[in-house]
Amino acid sequence: MLIYSDFERFRVYQIKQLLDDHGIPCYVKNEFASGAVGELAPQDVQPEIWLQDAQWQVKAKRVIDDYIAQNQASQNAQDWRCNNCQEENEGSFVICWNCQTSRPES
Repeated sequence: MLIYSDFERFRVYQIKQLLDDHGIPCYVKNEFASGAVGELAPQDVQPEIWLQDAQWQVKAKRVIDDYIAQNQASQNAQDWRCNNCQEENEGSFVICWNCQTSRPES
């Protein structure tokens, strides 16, 4: 059962690893099909993650949705100043790039 696909191969492997970490049996389909772009339609070479068993669909969907929501939230986060070294950090950083101090709670 298809659970996730994206043209960005790196993102597909991030999701695959995330599902593996949660014990959800899955595999990547069309892993090496990108070389056929032009001869095959783009949707036919897009990397996809398939579940080995449909019973995992609900849990896999929840794990993927949570990951995507967290990722979007961190991309939209405001830049912040480190309380320890006063260095300016991008909003997506959870620790200071300069001194590795954790981001202060909002």
